[in-house]
Amino acid sequence: MRRALVGVAVGLAVAGCTVGPNYQRPESTAPAEFRGLGPENPPGPASLAELPWWEVFGDPVLHDLIREALRQNYDLRIAAERILEARAQVTIARSFQFPEVNGGGTAQYTNVQGSLQQPPQFGEAFAPAVGFDVSFEIDFWGRFRRATEAARADLLSSEAARRVVVIGLVSDVATGYFSLRELDKELEISRNTLASRLESLRLVNLRAQGGVAADIDVRQAEVLVAQAAQVVPDTERLIAQTENALSVLLGHNPEAMPRGRVLVEQITLPALPAGFPSTLLERRPDIIQVDAQLAAATARIGVAKSDYFPRVFLSGSAAGGGIWIDGNWAGPQGLFAIGPSFTIPIFNTGRTGAGVASAEARAQAALDQYRQTVIQAFREVSDSLVEYQKRKEFRVQQEALATAARDAVRLANIRYTGGVTSFLEVQDTERQSFDADLGLVRSYRDELLAVVRLYKSLGGGWQEG
Repeated sequence: MRRALVGVAVGLAVAGCTVGPNYQRPESTAPAEFRGLGPENPPGPASLAELPWWEVFGDPVLHDLIREALRQNYDLRIAAERILEARAQVTIARSFQFPEVNGGGTAQYTNVQGSLQQPPQFGEAFAPAVGFDVSFEIDFWGRFRRATEAARADLLSSEAARRVVVIGLVSDVATGYFSLRELDKELEISRNTLASRLESLRLVNLRAQGGVAADIDVRQAEVLVAQAAQVVPDTERLIAQTENALSVLLGHNPEAMPRGRVLVEQITLPALPAGFPSTLLERRPDIIQVDAQLAAATARIGVAKSDYFPRVFLSGSAAGGGIWIDGNWAGPQGLFAIGPSFTIPIFNTGRTGAGVASAEARAQAALDQYRQTVIQAFREVSDSLVEYQKRKEFRVQQEALATAARDAVRLANIRYTGGVTSFLEVQDTERQSFDADLGLVRSYRDELLAVVRLYKSLGGGWQEG
C-alpha cells in the first residue's frame, strides 16, 4: 500500500512534462497606416470601432430593430449554443486529468437442489457486496493537458465567432434599414413625379385641343407618365422584399417595418477615424477567432505526439460484503487493491507518425488561414476608407447634377410654353431630372452603407447594449 502511494506521488511529480510546441501568436505584418486615409478619417489612436453601434447610428427606430435582432436572430442563437457546447467540451477534456471513480454492488442469490446421488444435497446462499473502482491515467506527456488547452482555445474561437455574428447582424440590419429608407424616398419621388407628369399631360392635352400643341406632344407627355408610373410598383416590390429580409434578421415572419429618421439624418458623425492598424488585430473578432483556431491546432500536435510514449495507468478497487449460507452468516469481508500498469507503443503501421503529420498539417493550414485573414482585414479597411471618401465626393457631384437638372426642367417648360422649343426638350430634361433625383437618393444610401462597411471592417459593432 505504502509503495503504491509513493509510486503515485512520484508519477504525479514528473507529470509536468508536456510534449509538442507551445503556442505563440505569429508576428504581425501590420502596415504603418491604412491605405486610403482621407480628411474624414485622419491617422491617430482613436477609432470609429471604439464607439458602440447606438452612438454610430442615430435613429432610435434602428436602435430598436438592432436590439430585437440581437434578442431573436437565429444565427446568433446558434452561435450562443455553440459556445455552450465548447464550454462543455472543456469540462470533458479536463476531466481526463483526474481519477475516475465508479461505484457498484452485487447481491447474488444461489439455491442448490438435490440430485439422484446419495445423500441428496440441499442449500441456499446469499452474497451481497458493494464497492468502488478507481482508474487514473497519469498524464506524463501532457496528452490531457494539451487536449484541455485545445478545448479552451476552441471555446475562445466560438466566443469570437459569436462576435463575428453580432457584427454581421448589426451591419446587416443597418444596411437593410438604410436601403429601406432609400426605397421609401425613391417611392416618394416617383409618386410626386407621376403626379406632376399627369398634370403636365392634362395641360398638353388642353393645348392640343386648342390647336397650340401637336399630337406628338401629347404622346411624348404620355411616355413621361408611363415611365414614372412603371417605377412605382417596382419600387413597392423592392420595399416589401427588403422588409421581408429585415424580418428574417429579426427572427420574425415577414411583416412591415417601422420607420424613423429620413435618410440624410441617419449618421451625423463629424469624423470617421480609422485608428492604428496594429490595434486591428486585437479588435476584429474574425482575427481573434482564427488565432484561437491556430492555438487549438498547435495544442493538438502535442496530443498526437504523446502517442509515441508509454501510457501509465493506476487502478484500484475497494469492496466489502459477506455471505449467508443455510442460515449462517460469514463476514463482513473487505478487499482493497491498487497497482500501476502501462502500455508501450511498439508497432502500429505508422499510425502514430501519420497522426502527428496530420496534426502538423492542420496547424500549418490554420497558420496560413490566420495570415490570410489578417491581410484580408487590412484590405477591407482600405477598401472601406476609399469607398467612403469617393462615395462622398460622388454624392456632392450628384447634388450639383440634380440641382442643375431641376433648373433645366424649369427653363425647358418656360421655353415650351413660350413656343420657343418643342415638347421633346421638356421630355429630355424631365427624364434627366428624374434620373438625377433618384441617383441622388441612391448616393446618400451608398454613402451610409460605406460608413457601415467601414465600421464593420474596423471591428466595431459587437457590443450588445
